[in-house]
Amino acid sequence: MKTTAAILVLASALALPSLAQAREVTLTTELKGYDGDGAYMAIYLTDADGRYQDTLWVAGKKSKYYKHLKGWARGGGMKRAEYDGKTGASLTSGHTLTTRVELDDSLFDAGYQLRVDTSVEDMRDQRADVIAPLTTAGAGQPINGRGYVKSFTYQL
Repeated sequence: MKTTAAILVLASALALPSLAQAREVTLTTELKGYDGDGAYMAIYLTDADGRYQDTLWVAGKKSKYYKHLKGWARGGGMKRAEYDGKTGASLTSGHTLTTRVELDDSLFDAGYQLRVDTSVEDMRDQRADVIAPLTTAGAGQPINGRGYVKSFTYQL
């Protein structure tokens, strides 16, 4: 019996290095100055074809407005389980949001993208305001947004 247990412990120890490793990634999103209310924002992960994979963060507490974050809402199906525990207050003009997430090492340099959708009440919604290829070389390199986002960076 002891030999069987020892073999199982040894086999488990040898298998552990093959398990995927995750790393903490800091996401920083700075908004441009604009006239208007606070922005709702979804930061999410897509594959190389732009297909939704996972929600990383949603700024804005009222879920009834999430439908305006069109790329994210369509991909995640607006299922509460997709964003539970990943939300915070909306972000106002000229301010910066910094959040930390755990991402699996296998996602880097494999065609995945970080995307940011934004929406401001009574203003235009910005689907894919930012599309950032998830590469190790891209870490720390600011990317300009196409709408309300002034710059977006991720740090490893």
